[in-house]
Amino acid sequence: MRTLITLSMTVAAAWLSGCASDHGGIVLDTVGPAPAQSAAANSTNGALVVYSANEVNADFNARDPYRHEHSDYWLLAADGNSRQRIHNNSGSILQRPRRVELPAGNYRVTAQANGYGLVTVPVVVQAGRDTILHLEGGVIWPAQSGFNQTNAVRLPDGEIVGWRIAPASQL
Repeated sequence: MRTLITLSMTVAAAWLSGCASDHGGIVLDTVGPAPAQSAAANSTNGALVVYSANEVNADFNARDPYRHEHSDYWLLAADGNSRQRIHNNSGSILQRPRRVELPAGNYRVTAQANGYGLVTVPVVVQAGRDTILHLEGGVIWPAQSGFNQTNAVRLPDGEIVGWRIAPASQL
């Protein structure tokens, strides 16, 4: 009987610690801005746009409660010390994901990906450029013909998430 209680408590502790974790089960490669994107002049900040999976339930406080809304996500500084929850709604009638201006640097995004649950994506934000993540699934990228096996970060099913960051020597 004591073995059964010990086993039950161990399983419960493991399950609860997994639920309390803020790390996604899948960790993808680093995503950065599109290589062809030109930088805005005189800007020290860049921006991050995360198309996270849609919320499951309607938000009846939104302008249009029937329109899909992107789920919130966590943004962590590269050092892991600064953690911020991002409400992922621009507030417009279209309820697009929020564009977050950030100082240039390395960050980690933990967000809901359609069909995968929580995923973690390291991102690089460059001054004057936008880094875009697509985790909602079923996206046709405007420059999809520019992607290949070496420059795209993908989910396990092959869905493109964003542009793989170029090595530092190419930046």
